[in-house]
Amino acid sequence: QVQLEESGGGLVQAGGSLTLSCAASGRIFSTYTMAWFRQAPGKEREFVAAVRWTGAANHADSVKGRFTISRDSAENTVYLQMNSLKPEDTAVYFCAMSFRRSLTVVGPRDVDFDYWGQGTQVTVSS
Repeated sequence: QVQLEESGGGLVQAGGSLTLSCAASGRIFSTYTMAWFRQAPGKEREFVAAVRWTGAANHADSVKGRFTISRDSAENTVYLQMNSLKPEDTAVYFCAMSFRRSLTVVGPRDVDFDYWGQGTQVTVSS
């Protein structure tokens, strides 16, 4: 089993920054994809960013240039640096992990991930 624990959410003014962290523990395989998804009230969960064990990464168009995903393989931790935050970034952010070798970082779906964190709230005030 794998456990994911997110941290770093909170309340920030528009234009501000936050860094989310997600620490994975348990039975971790070396070939993995970790991702961030988010879900705003009344909306479906959407892809934000993903990174593979190789370092390959991708970001949704809505966050490109503002958010950056990174990983620390030694610590089994993934980060999401969020800059220039906008009110529309307000959502619960979820960390997810998959060990499917065929999974790419381009447009992964939430069903492609087997393990999920509990979510962390990010609120951006205008």
